Amino acid sequence: MNTAALREQIQRAHQHETDTGQLTQQLEKQLPHLHPAIQLPEADRKDVLTRFVRAYIDQVPDLLDAANDVAIKAGIESQIKPVLKIAEQYFIQPPEALEGHVGLDCLLDEAYLAHRLVEEVNDLYIKHFQQPLIPLDTTVANLIAHQLIGEAFANQLDEVVHHSVDNMLNEDSFALESVEQYRDKLSAKETGDAWSQWPCLSRQFGLALDLN
Repeated sequence: MNTAALREQIQRAHQHETDTGQLTQQLEKQLPHLHPAIQLPEADRKDVLTRFVRAYIDQVPDLLDAANDVAIKAGIESQIKPVLKIAEQYFIQPPEALEGHVGLDCLLDEAYLAHRLVEEVNDLYIKHFQQPLIPLDTTVANLIAHQLIGEAFANQLDEVVHHSVDNMLNEDSFALESVEQYRDKLSAKETGDAWSQWPCLSRQFGLALDLN
């Protein structure tokens, strides 16, 4: 994994935001038009949303490094690492629709791809083992990012994710002896403790979804 390159790219985007305020300006324009299901704290709504997007992007390289470490310990690196490399490439060599984009507002698209890819891998593990590979719930954060990106384009990004997962992981990936041996580790206290340090971004910033 070359997450150092991702970190450098994210740092450049933070500097771009410091120089231009582009993300903050965009979010300010979006605030009146946000989906009513997205619930923000009444105070400092724009600042809260900006901090959420920054943290959502910043979390990607750490998440990929941690997921790679888990895969190595599970003995399934050969199955999972190619999928994580796709998420990494979303940043380094983004899909054609994202080429030439700069700034944090643009990296939100790439971050969404990476977070959604990990979410899809988790869903597959829950299907097969009744336990996620990575016990980190990003569902609400991803839904909020989906809304910020925009329904039509976010749906296109979802299709990219589904295509990547379908091509890289299949039933045979979960039939390996090493995967079976890891089943008990997925529910072990040590595994839960290792991931407890990760904040739920939506709760951390007081964001919620009201889907009723």
